[in-house]
Amino acid sequence: MSEPLIDIVGVSKAFPIRGGLFGGSRGEVRAVNDVSFRLDRGEVFGLAGESGSGKSTIARMILGLEAPTAGAILIEGRDFADERDWRKRSPVVQMVFQNPGSSLNPRRSVGDSIAVPLAARGLERPARRRRIAELIEQVQLPANFAERYPYELSGGQKQRVAIARALAAEPKLIVLDEPTSALDVSVQAKIIELLDELRLRLGLTYIFISHDLSLMRAFANRVGVLYLGRLIETGPTDALFERPAHPYTRALLSAVPVVSDEEEALKPREPTVEGEIPNPANMPTGCVFHPRCPHVMATCRAQIPGPDQVGPEHIANCHLLRSSDARATHPLLLQESRQ
Repeated sequence: MSEPLIDIVGVSKAFPIRGGLFGGSRGEVRAVNDVSFRLDRGEVFGLAGESGSGKSTIARMILGLEAPTAGAILIEGRDFADERDWRKRSPVVQMVFQNPGSSLNPRRSVGDSIAVPLAARGLERPARRRRIAELIEQVQLPANFAERYPYELSGGQKQRVAIARALAAEPKLIVLDEPTSALDVSVQAKIIELLDELRLRLGLTYIFISHDLSLMRAFANRVGVLYLGRLIETGPTDALFERPAHPYTRALLSAVPVVSDEEEALKPREPTVEGEIPNPANMPTGCVFHPRCPHVMATCRAQIPGPDQVGPEHIANCHLLRSSDARATHPLLLQESRQ
């Protein structure tokens, strides 16, 4: 088995709560809690979950913008958990942000923005000009866009520039943090098509963070579902969408809008999840989802569920998968017993 490009091993991140007369710590917010996953080269791994689930914190730790409280971040076998020097990490990992307008300097032309990582790599001016032209062509923009400024570009064009700037460092892994959420639906499809083409041509690996599950299903090879800092279900995209095992995953998928009766019939039937995601400064005991789970049992309030194999490479952390009483009514397991 080949070494994964990136291996996240038991990573946690806690932020201290400051307060009081002398600014001391009054506790902590656990943004990420014991998360593990790995990516092979050329893969697209989707991270899904509500706001506050820990998606962006994981991304910031991978980029070195935050240091993990615990765990290891192995990139090509090297532990980057304590490596804060971006010059050592940036050739390997880059990021494309949610809002391309705010990630581009309005005082810099497109060419100047792309030139920044090229200059950091030591390219001389003639070589930079040639590389800028190549990158603009790669993201399917006209050559004269090198002289334009962000205010002259549409949202989709700005995101293409942001992608070109990320490619300038020649990374192996790109973290895509909601890269299409600020764009129109028609533009979203074109950006995803471009990203997929670049992945195949350049051998890139992506971590795709998005709340849009329909988009994730069309783009990601595997998906991980986060809830309150914990990875509660992971699996191949088709398996997770067709056979979701965790009640939270089922609730997310049941709320995805569809355009036909056939698609509606394929959606899981799950009770609506009530209430808001709990405050991470006051984490629930046991399963983090139990305060909102429609199938909650006594053991859910007391014990953190361990991982259970649902299918090939498909894992869910849920007590329902172990309880003999719950197994008799769990939609996925009931379906299996009838086959």
